[in-house]
Amino acid sequence: MKNFALIGAAGYIAPRHMRAIKDTGHHLAVAYDNNDSVGIIDSISPQSEFFTEFERFLEFAHQLKRQPQTALDYVAICSPNYLHHAHIAAGLRLGCDVICEKPLVPTPELIDELELVERETGRKVFNILQLRHHDAILKLRDKVSAAPADTKFDVELTYITSRGKWYAESWKGDPRKAFGVATNIGVHFFDMLHFIFGKLQRNVVHHSGEAKAAGYLEYERARVRWFLSIDANDLPDDVKGKKTTYRNIDISGEQLEFSEGFTDLHTTSYREILAGRGYGLNDARHCIETVNVIRNAAVAPAGPDAHPHVALLQR
Repeated sequence: MKNFALIGAAGYIAPRHMRAIKDTGHHLAVAYDNNDSVGIIDSISPQSEFFTEFERFLEFAHQLKRQPQTALDYVAICSPNYLHHAHIAAGLRLGCDVICEKPLVPTPELIDELELVERETGRKVFNILQLRHHDAILKLRDKVSAAPADTKFDVELTYITSRGKWYAESWKGDPRKAFGVATNIGVHFFDMLHFIFGKLQRNVVHHSGEAKAAGYLEYERARVRWFLSIDANDLPDDVKGKKTTYRNIDISGEQLEFSEGFTDLHTTSYREILAGRGYGLNDARHCIETVNVIRNAAVAPAGPDAHPHVALLQR
């Protein structure tokens, strides 16, 4: 049985990590968050130690190293995006392997830095890229691989997930901490596109704002028009008032249906990591390079390769 620590225990995604640790038969020894709204721990791992100050958490983790049976094996990180790099490095220097949520870090340069820390410590970093384990995604990847080598699929990706006024007041609404909407809610889609369609060849941004972004990506096997938004006003009329989220991926006229099957993907990710098949820094690099370019690119005029929603924004 492996011993885990969890950093960012009060976050939205943290319970999935807690359950994955439990469901794979391992032990959450200690959790940390500067927010103490972590009652979910009672239903998953009530015996875990908990700290609201990082210094006390770190000292306790070092004390655990004195005995082989209590020493931490893994640190799971669910903290705000801008803290990932520091928390990953701290976990590696504790002598642990690290499992981190997306986006791993904001820039390729920070991946380079983490590679150095991996070499210094002899430990490894793993990124949760759970869409790579989804059955529908795996089937589509096989379909693309089986198509003639010169086939390029036309893809239209639309993801609108409504957020209230709280979002702008939280760290998620601060571009210095969340790194913008394309990074915060889009990075796992960009990883999925690379996983299915190969290397990125072209990256154009047609809109970049606090609440929405759009652009065009060309991969080895696909031409992708994409639109991401947290603005409820962008929801289709037939969805407004019924649902707060709209997700649509059209691939050469066929819809990719993957709204189901998400429940256990974190547990699957943990099983793969524990079995030595996890996704590391090099696997995460492509999507980090993609969002880094999107954040810094000049907005290009919308042409025929722009997502249809871009024209609506310009009215």
